[in-house]
Amino acid sequence: MASIVEELEKDFARCRDMDASLAERLSSFASIVRLKAPQFAESVDRLVFRLKETGAGEAAPKPDEPMPEFVLPDSEGKLVGLRRLLKNGPVAVVFNRGHWCPYCRINVAALAKIQEQVKNAGGQIVAVVPDRQKFAAQLKVGAKANFPILIDMDNGYAMSLNLAIWVGQEMQAMMAAAGVNLPEYQGNDSWMIPTPATFVVDIDGLIKARHVDPDYRKRMAIEDMIAALRS
Repeated sequence: MASIVEELEKDFARCRDMDASLAERLSSFASIVRLKAPQFAESVDRLVFRLKETGAGEAAPKPDEPMPEFVLPDSEGKLVGLRRLLKNGPVAVVFNRGHWCPYCRINVAALAKIQEQVKNAGGQIVAVVPDRQKFAAQLKVGAKANFPILIDMDNGYAMSLNLAIWVGQEMQAMMAAAGVNLPEYQGNDSWMIPTPATFVVDIDGLIKARHVDPDYRKRMAIEDMIAALRS
């Protein structure tokens, strides 16, 4: 398993740096995982099926509804609040599973590359992970992101949005075998993670657009996010 993980890390870097859309980069990596680690991919399929069957993420705030306030520490220990951010323009709040997730790293790296476009659209980005500070900092440095990486300890904010899910025993075993030490990364042994989601919040605090999908291999298109921020 260790050799496959090392090999997939190289594949991840190639997919992250592809000259392609975010969806194509994510899909390319998913195809490689399915080819090289079919048992893992099948476990993911079963997890996604279970989550969709139970409506995971469906009860999260919807467009035209208010985005609940947050005040969370960033990777440098500074407190960041939604209300204060909105004074400077609309905000894309992007939930990621953690620094260990290659799909999340591809997503955050893609967002880092369009920071100027977001700024020119009058918008801002904040990413949210349930990782401890040093791991959130690793995600930020690795992606070369200038936007805040916020720390949602114990998935408290994600739970308030109905985004938090348990990975399940099968996936827990698979992740542990792949070297993903979630208790170490999060500081608890709950094996809970957020459903990946993006909320574009207008200056009035209302959600303009959202993307919530239990299939973490899929994320909001960059073009859709920028359009929502600009509009």
